[in-house]
Amino acid sequence: MLATPPHTLLDQLHGDPYVGYAYSYPHKTAYRALEPRTLGEVWEHESRSALSLYIHIPFCEMRCGFCNLFTYSQPADDWVANYLSALGRQMEVVAEQIPAAQFAQLALGGGTPTFLQTAELAQLLEQLKRVLDVPLGNLPISVEASPATTDDEKFALLRHYGVTRLSLGIQSFDADDLGAIGRPQKHDDVTRAIERIRRAGFPILNLDLIYGGEAQTRRGWLESLRAAAQYEPEELYLYPLYVRPLTGLGSRPAKAPSDQRLERYREARDWLLANQYEQVSMRMFRRMGPCEQTTTRYACQSDGMIGLGVGARSYTRQLHYASRFAVRQKSILGIIRNYIEQSPAEMGTVAHGIELHNEEQRRRYLLLSLLQVEGLDARAYQQHFASDLWNDFPQLRGLVDHHLATFEGELLALTPAGLELSDAIGPWLYSSEIRERMEGYAWTDA
Repeated sequence: MLATPPHTLLDQLHGDPYVGYAYSYPHKTAYRALEPRTLGEVWEHESRSALSLYIHIPFCEMRCGFCNLFTYSQPADDWVANYLSALGRQMEVVAEQIPAAQFAQLALGGGTPTFLQTAELAQLLEQLKRVLDVPLGNLPISVEASPATTDDEKFALLRHYGVTRLSLGIQSFDADDLGAIGRPQKHDDVTRAIERIRRAGFPILNLDLIYGGEAQTRRGWLESLRAAAQYEPEELYLYPLYVRPLTGLGSRPAKAPSDQRLERYREARDWLLANQYEQVSMRMFRRMGPCEQTTTRYACQSDGMIGLGVGARSYTRQLHYASRFAVRQKSILGIIRNYIEQSPAEMGTVAHGIELHNEEQRRRYLLLSLLQVEGLDARAYQQHFASDLWNDFPQLRGLVDHHLATFEGELLALTPAGLELSDAIGPWLYSSEIRERMEGYAWTDA
């Protein structure tokens, strides 16, 4: 029987429902130094027929107050050029050590990929075609953008190379709200960016919004939702605000808590469900109706991912790895410098990450399924691991007993009451080993 968390379900949920965003498992703060091995050794026995490819661009035009992502603001031009050259070298190493890799989806994230100039984006995409034989135009491709870094030329280029999804970080349409979360942004930049995206003809537009800032009101929040919905984005992601260590908001003097995030979430969920959107997860809402949806053979539960660039996560069934993680600008710049200076042999060596033994593989499968609206199929779990879900995770019965989940026809799915507590249920299901690693992470060194 697998280990159970140290806290009861109600103890956890009656505390803070916003513990942490379980976007993946394990979190990067659980990574540590590994016994070095080559990429060829890591991928030797892995399936390569439907991999995800992620490219990390660690540059932005500004650093938002809430941001703890691996990104550096306003780099010098030579830093960008040298970074792209290093990405090209890393592609060559991957092509040599992981031959015959076939990619089912591609994402450019960061940071802000559209911080790159049009010619730089073209250089990067051409390298992906030439070096890694990525079939641009024949697979789903997602690119992240910010309003101030967009123009018609960039978007025309991205559509030419087959980009199918453009994700735009807006966060709010309310000036006071934006000021409180440390994001200077002009309303005209936002509207022009969305209009450019629509003119370019991307099949999927995603808009990101944040709720829970100290200046946000119910009225202002709903007005932001309506302002976003008027553009009929195919996707809307709603993120609760987290104040992280070492961020701009995290450095401000602490104030008495006035947490209205759960109220804001419920208001947005109810409004979207009443206005032509369906819920996919706590964060993701998708527009219903006749809109073009891209499809992919990639399945995050069983297929692997190759990440290129600093901050990019890669994973096989048994090993997750990445560069070191940092939040402070000085530390990030040092990691970028080290990456730029790496030799091909160093780029082909895995030395930082985490081994996933059988229990952690099961927990990952559980978390990535349960936190989606469609839920976890116990029969699929049985077939995948030759093991019984309820024997492995007896604590799941507490979700059903407390009406936070239902179990019907072998499908375990969170109820609306459970889904809104995803950020507590996810961490509640972490193993004690992963929790200890995360709690022991040296933030002062980041």
